[in-house]
Amino acid sequence: MGRDETRMLRESGTDTAMPLIGIYEISKVLGSTLDLEKALHDVLNILSSYLHMRHGTVVLHLPETDKLGIAAVAGMSLKLARSGELHYPMDAVSKVVQTGIPMLVPDAADEPLLATYIEQSEGLEGDTVSFFCVPIKTTGKPLGALSVERSWDGNARHVFEHDLRFLTMVATLVGQTVSLHHKVAADRSRLMEHNARLQKQMEEIKPAVPVQGLEDIVGNSEAMAKVFAHVQQAAPTKATILLRGESGTGKEMIARAVHILSPRARKPFIKVNCAALAESVLESELFGHEKGSFTGALTERKGRFELANGGTLFLDEIGEISSPFQAKLLRVLQEGEFERVGGSKTIKVDVRLVAATNRNLEEAVAKKEFRADLYYRLNVVPIFLPPLRERQGDIPLLAMYFLKRFNDENGRQLTFSEPALQGLQRCFFPGNVRELENCVTRSATMCKGAVVTEMDLSCKRDNCLSSVLWKTNRPNAQELHHIEPAPPPASAYTAPPPPPPPPAPVAMPPAAAPTYTAPAYDDMEPPSAELSERERLVQAMEKCGWVQAKAARILNLTPRQIGYALKKYGIEIQHL
Repeated sequence: MGRDETRMLRESGTDTAMPLIGIYEISKVLGSTLDLEKALHDVLNILSSYLHMRHGTVVLHLPETDKLGIAAVAGMSLKLARSGELHYPMDAVSKVVQTGIPMLVPDAADEPLLATYIEQSEGLEGDTVSFFCVPIKTTGKPLGALSVERSWDGNARHVFEHDLRFLTMVATLVGQTVSLHHKVAADRSRLMEHNARLQKQMEEIKPAVPVQGLEDIVGNSEAMAKVFAHVQQAAPTKATILLRGESGTGKEMIARAVHILSPRARKPFIKVNCAALAESVLESELFGHEKGSFTGALTERKGRFELANGGTLFLDEIGEISSPFQAKLLRVLQEGEFERVGGSKTIKVDVRLVAATNRNLEEAVAKKEFRADLYYRLNVVPIFLPPLRERQGDIPLLAMYFLKRFNDENGRQLTFSEPALQGLQRCFFPGNVRELENCVTRSATMCKGAVVTEMDLSCKRDNCLSSVLWKTNRPNAQELHHIEPAPPPASAYTAPPPPPPPPAPVAMPPAAAPTYTAPAYDDMEPPSAELSERERLVQAMEKCGWVQAKAARILNLTPRQIGYALKKYGIEIQHL
């Protein structure tokens, strides 16, 4: 568009709309792409096309050098401009960036700092070339500068303030975009550093547990360190080992580690799930049977004890076997001999037994549900496996381990965001490591991007159904799911927790001294007196849906005393 056409637009009033159109087009460009270099180049083209501002240049602090450099230029390749072909007046622009004050030179030919740069301008004969430079900033220190040239009729009056004000608005939009890109780059860098840190921690697990047989068991917490120490101490002996712990804590992996670390490592490792078989089938599986001993016994068959001769036999869910079969198993453990089903020949075996259960065997013995003599025969070297909630520091390592396995199996390159790992650490995981593995697999499968974020976790989408298994006794819990926690099944095993430190004294009378009663809540059992004051308080509040008045009636306290105790122990009221 020539000078005459521009004059016609000004006279018709159309020129007054051009800056608004330019601002609109620039905002569209900046919001349409994540490629900062392309966005800045398009902005300079808009300034040239709509507003006749030539030789637009954007200068920013380049990340590779942390010095001012040309980030975008119009009318020349960026590589050529950075090589020095542009003769850009970096000294003059640096002052604008340092002071944050715009620079306006009405006649650039009169400025020595711009002389070499302006010589390249191709203005019309008789036109004067002006140089504008405004700082690119948002609210803090300038990030760079935006400079343009504009030619005008030296004999006509030109209002420079309008151009300077318009360029300042453009520079503000550019500054917001640059700031956003810097934040995204910083977040990405932090995420990569965090993942690298986690990967390093994963690699450091092997030196922490350098013993063969334990390398596949992820965990460097103090609780797992004790388990590893007990396994290494007991494995070389012939002693029977009883693995105790909740379901999903990795008892089978520990049993295999015991076998690998024992002198029987070259012999068979046989495993049997006692809860999965009926009594008659279990007897045949363990002791074998003779041909024709029962319908379907077409051939002679060796049992698991014979197959494990010289090696290790792992009996999982040992607490689920029936009382009659307990007597038969006791004989094998005492004498090391048995007869096959339907046979009369006594068979002697040399088998190292490792048993596991998630039941409270002591309670089962007291109720006559489990033979005391068998209990003493099994409970030679007990090893307690901690639930996942008692070793939360291992959760990020386990999550990364399971995600890596998912990536290897599915050909993907997913990573965790730091908030996602923190969200996993806040979960209760009643299913322990098995549930964590399922959670990681589910989140990775449903993740649409390259990063598994906190919002990809099931609990953040209110479809984590395992929360109904959460126990009501949750000391130091930070969050509660909106679903009312259900009590655990009677068969669930709960390892005895270590004795808590004595809490600070609080003005709470003992449970035996009633000070406030109400018949409507007499049927609710108060928390166990064996718990600490804080644990009793938390358990009572959870039972009553965090209603202080109801909890006060259970604990035989006044609502005022309950309120004081909550503040004393720093317990946050949960809103269900």
